[in-house]
Amino acid sequence: MRLDGGGTVMESDDRYGVAGQRDDGAGFGEPVPPPPSRAPDVGPPPPGAPLRAAGAALLNLTGLGLGYALLGRWARAALCWAATAALLWAALPADPDGVPGGVLAGYLFVLVLAAADGARIARRSALGGAWRPVLAVGLGVVLLAVPAGGAAVYGSARDEAREQMLLDRLAAGDERVAAASGQPFDSVKGEYAGALDVYRALGEDHPGSRAAKLVPDRLKTYYDAVSAPYAEKRHCEAVAPLAYLRTLPDSVDEKLLGALAAWPDEPLATSLYGCGVSRLGVPGGGGTELGELLRTFPDSASAQQVGPAIGKRIKDQVAALKGAEPCAATEVLRGLGATASELPAEGVKALRADADQGVEDGVYACGVDQFEDGKFGDARTTLTDFARTYKSDGRARKARNIAIAAEIADDRPAAGKRLPPSKRPGGSRMELVISNDAPNAVEVLYTGPVTGTVTLKACGGCERYSASAGARQACGASGRNYPKARLQLPAGEYHFLYKHGTGATARVDSYSSGTKVQPGYTYTSCTYVIERSPFDLDLPLLPDPIQPVISPWGAGSSR
Repeated sequence: MRLDGGGTVMESDDRYGVAGQRDDGAGFGEPVPPPPSRAPDVGPPPPGAPLRAAGAALLNLTGLGLGYALLGRWARAALCWAATAALLWAALPADPDGVPGGVLAGYLFVLVLAAADGARIARRSALGGAWRPVLAVGLGVVLLAVPAGGAAVYGSARDEAREQMLLDRLAAGDERVAAASGQPFDSVKGEYAGALDVYRALGEDHPGSRAAKLVPDRLKTYYDAVSAPYAEKRHCEAVAPLAYLRTLPDSVDEKLLGALAAWPDEPLATSLYGCGVSRLGVPGGGGTELGELLRTFPDSASAQQVGPAIGKRIKDQVAALKGAEPCAATEVLRGLGATASELPAEGVKALRADADQGVEDGVYACGVDQFEDGKFGDARTTLTDFARTYKSDGRARKARNIAIAAEIADDRPAAGKRLPPSKRPGGSRMELVISNDAPNAVEVLYTGPVTGTVTLKACGGCERYSASAGARQACGASGRNYPKARLQLPAGEYHFLYKHGTGATARVDSYSSGTKVQPGYTYTSCTYVIERSPFDLDLPLLPDPIQPVISPWGAGSSR
């Protein structure tokens, strides 16, 4: 320091002074005391204070603590370095979500505080050389590019991390599709839905990302995986997944789906048709799919094929009635008729009449086939139902005759060797008189050149016979009026079944027999009931003595 003529205290730009000399020559060569280490707290600051303050503030704003370093405040500089290190530790490596807001706000607060503090200290501190404040400002401006550039680089790294995160999500969706592909749709529907959520979120929430640009291709792959059964022509399996795809425009932006939005319509219509037609024939089979087709896609090419397809199937099954399996063909016709009647199109409903006519022919053909195959119980049931259901059909009478023959043949197989003749034979007729000496009514079924039934009322006062007395005494009581039936039979071989009805017990057996009716004779038959032995032993029925009137042939039942 030196004292000028005006008495003003001046401080050199150097931190350390040099020995001076007095102007008046007194005390020449005596040392001058060094200047103080810092500017006094009172009085004006040293020259260049604003420039020094700006330089220190800018250097501290870089986050490197250089303002403090220039001022020699190393502890404060270390605090800046620690704050910057903490920021780098929290920020690196770059995270898609960036630096936590609290950390960034805290760091900025530290920088602003350091800049203000550095500026305050620099205003009272003299820097050596006039060039140093200027250099500090310039350096501070230049070094501010470091945090700015770092922020830009970090932002780019953060964006890349976000892109990678989105690509990882896309890959996760792809993995779910790959895992679900080839599995039954119902069991993996949740996996497909999860993958779709991923694609939808990427496409709609991050439209500018690299992952979003790949979503359209992934959706094409997605549709291919879900609709794989359709591509493999497994139409029934394809219905559910295609119906699912058809609903996606309700939840996914159609701009994202593009042409895929409307794509499932035609494949679904084709699959509904293919599946429905493949199930035709079973009662109600195919009705669900074909009904859905006609209601949802009434103008589609597939819908137009429904009527012709059912009509052709009906014609095919009608032709099959003449084949080896008329019963099976009849059941198919029943199913076709039921399906046609359930469908919404009036033109298809009208096909029910063709199917019903086929069923009528089929029931008769089925009964005849069962008879010829020796399934006499089934034939009896089928043809009895035919005669009862289709009373106006010209074959009803013949159906009843075949049912009678089938019932006899079920007990006496010889009666089922051939079908009853369709026409009654001509020529002479022989009389067969059947008398009932049983205390219960009897129904007599017969088949041969002619077929029919007669019923005899219970015989009042008649009793059961012992096994030995039945053949000798049956129908022989004088003065007793036995219920009778008279049959006029053409010559030929006949089979009879005597069925005991009202008045009989469960232990009275039906009895079948056979005889040959010859021209020129009159025949008689007597039906009666014999007691079983006290020990419940089954006694053999008497043989059939077949003779003309002189020795009538008998028919007995045991009890």
